[in-house]
Amino acid sequence: MVAGVLGGFAHRWEAEILAGRPLILPPRHFVYPLQAEEVERGALEVMVRPEGAEQFLATCALGFHDPAAPTGVWAAPNAEEMCAVSGGYAYLIDTTAPERFAMISTRPVLEVRPVAAKGLLLFVGHHSILAWGAEGLAWESGRLSSEGVTITGIEGDVVRGVGWELMTDSETGFAVDLRTGRRVV
Repeated sequence: MVAGVLGGFAHRWEAEILAGRPLILPPRHFVYPLQAEEVERGALEVMVRPEGAEQFLATCALGFHDPAAPTGVWAAPNAEEMCAVSGGYAYLIDTTAPERFAMISTRPVLEVRPVAAKGLLLFVGHHSILAWGAEGLAWESGRLSSEGVTITGIEGDVVRGVGWELMTDSETGFAVDLRTGRRVV
């Protein structure tokens, strides 16, 4: 099936999410992360066709079998990069040199939120938000919640949300500066 590439970023590649691993592997096949054990079980298989380069198969190890953990393909701020998320494990893959990739440290990623106007791809986890820009990691917020971060809106240079706080047993609001990742409220 053809992947609906999500995100408001221009990209120089096409991607197709496959129902499973092809019986005959293409000449270029990359596994993410490199040292994954049992990567085949539930892995996201994506055929990637970069502009001006040879296609390749990206096999992305599954993080979690949980409907709350997303799986899919997103465009990234860098037009050559593709973001593949498999059960909450997020990989940024350089489609022109697929051996170069980054695995997002937030695990599991519970939401991927493009902020094209600011050139950021946000990865929301249980406790914090990580931002990826055209040059790579832009910032990672401090702890915003004891358990569960929900973005409620983005206004100008501020992302607002709520998170559950253990000490007060209540939802508490937060605001984070999109330029720095620092909490402003």
